[in-house]
Amino acid sequence: MAATSFHQAIGTIQYSGCCSNANLNQMNGNYSFRLISKGFKLDIALLRIGTYCSRKRSFSIIQASTSHSTVFDPVSYPSNGTKSDSKKKPSEAALILIRHGESMWNEKNLFTGCVDVPLTKKGVEEAIEAGKRISNIPIDMIYTSALIRAQMTAMLAMTEHRRKKVPIILHDESERARAWSQIFSEDTNKQCIPVITAWQLNERMYGELQGLNKQETAERFGKEKVHEWRRSYDIPPPNGESLEMCAQRAVAYFKEHIEPQLQCGKNVLIAAHGNSLRSIIMYLDKLTSQEVISLELSTGIPMLYILKEGQFIRRGSPVAPTEAGVYAYTKRLAQYRQRLDEMFQS
Repeated sequence: MAATSFHQAIGTIQYSGCCSNANLNQMNGNYSFRLISKGFKLDIALLRIGTYCSRKRSFSIIQASTSHSTVFDPVSYPSNGTKSDSKKKPSEAALILIRHGESMWNEKNLFTGCVDVPLTKKGVEEAIEAGKRISNIPIDMIYTSALIRAQMTAMLAMTEHRRKKVPIILHDESERARAWSQIFSEDTNKQCIPVITAWQLNERMYGELQGLNKQETAERFGKEKVHEWRRSYDIPPPNGESLEMCAQRAVAYFKEHIEPQLQCGKNVLIAAHGNSLRSIIMYLDKLTSQEVISLELSTGIPMLYILKEGQFIRRGSPVAPTEAGVYAYTKRLAQYRQRLDEMFQS
């Protein structure tokens, strides 16, 4: 049995709900199912199709092998050694939102939109500082846009986290990318955090304004017209997206892919952009279109939400990792911080 390999599609597996009885883990594009019967135990690694958790998802088995299994530890809470901890249904989950640090076109006062521009030195420092502010908050999964400035922000922030788990970008662009990025060490997988990139979380596309100087554009088209393009809800710049159009894709992605993870009890970090994050906050805080256009997000400042009993509760921004008040937001976060202290003191 241990040497058996399956090289053809052998069927479809369906499950309902976020947390099924099967042990479903994923890392670097692979699912692992653990099947246990009276006489034997079999681990089957599956190439990834779909997302981690959803209300209803189908998976086609493309390749199965007992020679390797990919396992990801989805719970980042330090254990006190009791078996009952892993069986308890999570009562809440943390959601952290971070707008990327200053980019090189932010510095030059240019419209950036979906142009893939990296961080400045200041942006790097902002990302590291953001990491310090969230260094005691549990993180199980990371979502970023497809743009490098958001990915840099997430990666740099995680260098400051006390658990020292390694963020690993999942490559799903081709079968070869999935196969070549596999990890075959269970211990290593347990020390990794999956990073999922999604174009739906990109900054809104500024169309023909991208690359133009903001001041010069205002002088050319008039301040009122440029302000209308930048701050109205439903008026796009020439051949670009309005905030409403950006919100349609960003919120739809959040509801389909990210919210189910939070409902499963996983703690999520999203590193993205001003307009895609404003869109998500509009959904979380139930803001009107008039309220969201006046919402400003600073670069590199994390915002914390708690999902509890189906409701998102905004907890503001952690001021610093040493301030006890930050971790008194909820009992669960306070316990996590306490266990971190105990872990690193022993």
